[in-house]
Amino acid sequence: MATANSDIPARTGVGLKASHYHDILEDKPDIGWFEVHPENFMGAGGAPHAYLTEIRQDYPLSLHGIGLSIGGAEALDRDHLNRFKALIERYQPGLVSEHLAWSSHGAGFFNDLLAVPYTTETLTLVCDHIDQIQNHLKTRILLENPATYVLFETSTYDEVDYISEIARRTGCGLLLDVNNVYVSCINHQREAGAYIKAFPVAAVEEIHLAGHGEDTDDIGERLLIDSHDRPVTDAVWQLYGMAVARTRTVATLIEWDNNIPGWPELFAQAQQADAVMRRVLHATGNHHVA
Repeated sequence: MATANSDIPARTGVGLKASHYHDILEDKPDIGWFEVHPENFMGAGGAPHAYLTEIRQDYPLSLHGIGLSIGGAEALDRDHLNRFKALIERYQPGLVSEHLAWSSHGAGFFNDLLAVPYTTETLTLVCDHIDQIQNHLKTRILLENPATYVLFETSTYDEVDYISEIARRTGCGLLLDVNNVYVSCINHQREAGAYIKAFPVAAVEEIHLAGHGEDTDDIGERLLIDSHDRPVTDAVWQLYGMAVARTRTVATLIEWDNNIPGWPELFAQAQQADAVMRRVLHATGNHHVA
């Protein structure tokens, strides 16, 4: 069983789901940590907080935001930031992260994390928003690379260069979502391994893994969907090995948000990720694995 301090170990954790609360509390599985979306816990109390408080006593916790709309053109929602800050103070997470995307406009909120064109103007906007968030929350955040389905003609930056510049300007850390890399590169007919090799791994403090769906677009080309509803694919496991070889020991998360399986299947995915990490680090001469 993991310790209850705030530090996220260089092991695999999973997204915490209500259907697994009882398994976790009864069995106390040997897993590195848990991650939750703060938007699911912004009420003052109730059963979700009761369970999360009990689980937090035994395991480190990460907060992974989905609603700050960092890439949005409008001002950040101050009430949302205040509630996010209250959760940080309450649960003392080891990591706090958000997405390079936008998800709100005016009073409207969207179910999807929408893409940002990579331009000088949006770069300034995103950096300003990250500065505001880090100052308000009094903590460094991690920014996650997106899964994308369209490319903007107006973009003047390559995605890796754009993310690298954000980290340089703001001092934020990075969350490398390996499944997002694979989804985006297949959708845009780019080479996922080259993306991993170019990514600024010195700033990476967390890796995400997930399953994805597959479809075809309007002209019959292969289209991947970041669905988080099935096991990690072999291709993503291979990319993960490449990422571990570059990042060395870093916290890894299995995301499974839809068609949620029983606890044993999710736990097995975490164990597989730990095994890949150990194997890669052994092969590259680094044996210091938590």
